[in-house]
Amino acid sequence: MTDALFGLTFVTSNAGKAREAGALLGRTVTAHPLDVPEIQSLDFPEVARAKALVAARALGVPVLVEDSGLVVAGWGGFPGPLTKWITMGALGQEGLAKMLDGFSDRGAEAVSALAVARPGQGETDVVVAVGRVAGSIALHPRGENGFGWDVLFVPEGATRTWAEMSEEEKNRDSHRARAFALLRSTLAR
Repeated sequence: MTDALFGLTFVTSNAGKAREAGALLGRTVTAHPLDVPEIQSLDFPEVARAKALVAARALGVPVLVEDSGLVVAGWGGFPGPLTKWITMGALGQEGLAKMLDGFSDRGAEAVSALAVARPGQGETDVVVAVGRVAGSIALHPRGENGFGWDVLFVPEGATRTWAEMSEEEKNRDSHRARAFALLRSTLAR
């Protein structure tokens, strides 16, 4: 049986996402950077769907895109899809961790929304799969592995951040692993 994800162009400028996708799929995945405008929404599937449609139209090939981030319980779901702009922007990872110091609940969810679109498709034809992992935000960034906000996220039942784990440990049950498993299942139908 052919993998339904084979032949898709993974549109991302994040080499870490491409590396993890490759590990999860068991083959090399090349990141294809494309400046895709992101709609302003706290809804991961909506953002991923919109990005996939724009990328498929721009490139003229079937694409895979991902939108991921942290949903912080004490902040009503913020920053969500805006996590990249918070942790890589003015606040930084340390800033996000410190902003939670006044909250008794450091609970969070790591979310990955994958979307597959083909040129000429409408919004309702885009396939979206979402993976979620419950956990919490560390008191300060910890670890050297991974990328992005891996230094902040501690999955439920663990004491280490994803950046303190090996790639293999993280990929056993990460938000991205769950999203890829669901996407494969959905596309195989």
